Amino acid sequence: MTGSDATPSFRLAYVPGVMPDKWVRIWNERQPGVPLALTQVPAEAAAERLLGGDADAGLVRTPVDRSVFSAIPLYTEQTVVVVPKDHLVTAVDEVAPEDLADDIVLHPLDDVLDWESLPGRPALERPATTADAVELVAAGIGVLVVPLSLARLHHRKDLTHRPLKDAPESSVALAWPEDAKTDRIEDFIGIVRGRTVNSTRGRQQPPARGESADADRGGARRKPASGKSAAGRSAGAKRGGKSGRGAPKNDRRGKPRRRS
Repeated sequence: MTGSDATPSFRLAYVPGVMPDKWVRIWNERQPGVPLALTQVPAEAAAERLLGGDADAGLVRTPVDRSVFSAIPLYTEQTVVVVPKDHLVTAVDEVAPEDLADDIVLHPLDDVLDWESLPGRPALERPATTADAVELVAAGIGVLVVPLSLARLHHRKDLTHRPLKDAPESSVALAWPEDAKTDRIEDFIGIVRGRTVNSTRGRQQPPARGESADADRGGARRKPASGKSAAGRSAGAKRGGKSGRGAPKNDRRGKPRRRS
């Protein structure tokens, strides 16, 4: 159920790697009177921030606790392995887990992938963050498996990445507290789903004052005459054609002949 917003802006949280720029631009075009406030939050803290009222909605990584959140899946990311540019796997277009058997595969504490078991050899310690793990890759300590957006976010000139097959994937969803849906959230849902401004599935604007009444009056003016009058005209035309006293007959030159 939708309701009216109590705040003058729409507050959107997003996790690292998510790029909301396109959606924000469309929002600003459609809602110039409602500023959109963006806040980046750590992936593991997104749920707490939303439940605490720090944001109206969030672009978060799944899974989402559906007992307290409503969520709309948006997309699933490709998983890649980040390696130094001179690593052996850069010779192939796609890496298999067994190709990393001799490598130390770093596993940061903020990892967003749901692993049953990591490929390769484990490190002695887990890096605190993905950013820290990227620094260790650059130092030649190991390799790192992350969603593609995080590899791009932490890009370095001395590192590259390759797709890793048969690996867990990370999906992104738009989520909000289940009991806190607003009209502005509904508007943003329409944007991320690609609806147009006039989409019948979006939230409708009320008609201009007097528009509905004018439309009704116009419809009444265009309403055809009753069936009885139309039928009478049709019957009269038929009678006139049969009686010989209807429209005058033409002579051979196409001119009406005078009656005697």
